[in-house]
Amino acid sequence: MNKLTKVGCSALCGSLAAMSAAYAGDLTVTGGADITYTSIATTTNGNPFGMASAVSFAGSGELDNGWTFALTIAEGDGVAYSATNVDIVMGTLGSVNINQGNSGNGIVIYDNVLPTAWEEAHGAGLSGGVKTVAGVGTSDNIAYRFPKFMGTEVQLAYAFDAGTTDTADKSNTNANNQSQRGYDATIKINPSLGTEILSGLNLYVGGSIIEQGPNPNTTAAEDAYEAVGAITYALGPVELGWMASGLYNGNETDGATHGYKNTGFGVAFNVNDDFSVSYGQYNTRKATAESSKVGGPNDREVEVSSWQAAYTMGGASFSIADVSADNVLFSAGANQSATIIKLGLAF
Repeated sequence: MNKLTKVGCSALCGSLAAMSAAYAGDLTVTGGADITYTSIATTTNGNPFGMASAVSFAGSGELDNGWTFALTIAEGDGVAYSATNVDIVMGTLGSVNINQGNSGNGIVIYDNVLPTAWEEAHGAGLSGGVKTVAGVGTSDNIAYRFPKFMGTEVQLAYAFDAGTTDTADKSNTNANNQSQRGYDATIKINPSLGTEILSGLNLYVGGSIIEQGPNPNTTAAEDAYEAVGAITYALGPVELGWMASGLYNGNETDGATHGYKNTGFGVAFNVNDDFSVSYGQYNTRKATAESSKVGGPNDREVEVSSWQAAYTMGGASFSIADVSADNVLFSAGANQSATIIKLGLAF
């Protein structure tokens, strides 16, 4: 890790030079690179090797009253800007986070909390076309986190225009109506009750509403709704998890897909501090506005399952996933399997 201490605002903007001495803080830079080998059965692979790199900048500081603030700027592959968020921690008053689409707020943080050695069953390289909840998490949003109380964490998130990201300062989006306003609420409970046997139990619940209203840019007649619930339990080296979620897009046009429901489970085993293995499964089932036009059962459900293993050695990690997907993209009999190997390097 490279650490640049006491980088004042003058280093970022000359017009704020007078403030730099008073509000100096810390800036850290972290990053990494992933090298993958992917083999998908029954598919022409071409070049199976892939690589991605990323760099993140994190700045922090403290106010006279003890409040702290932090800035994170994430850059994706090819040094392309990805996301920014500012977090203000106000002690016993909780915290406020202003976020430009890095999936850190709202219901999306609990889209899949199942235990895994590496990635979600559908996230290692063969998704199959499954659906996950997102809410306002991938939009410009602002979130408030209540102070943690007796193992309970509550967050409220709001987006002025769901779907919009990276609005520059002194500017706004061109929406001039009340549609696409988004509201998310999440809660995580650790009901340990002071006992060791329940200390590894976590309950997750989240909901999202996006007002579609009279929006000429969508065919939806109703507001969009999303919800998720999950439970995980860790005891010693073993962790188990189960989750369910649902999406309704408000489109009541005959024959149009208007909703999805998802279920999944996972189990992970930590062999030691460096080596872990897991198995997970994730299913998505779709529904249309007219049940007679849904199609056969294999046209309605995608199922993805994955065995995974991961080993860490200092700043390097080695991961492997064996993934199978049935009815890919909701197409009957379109089954695929893949093996993905990754070398990750972090600094």
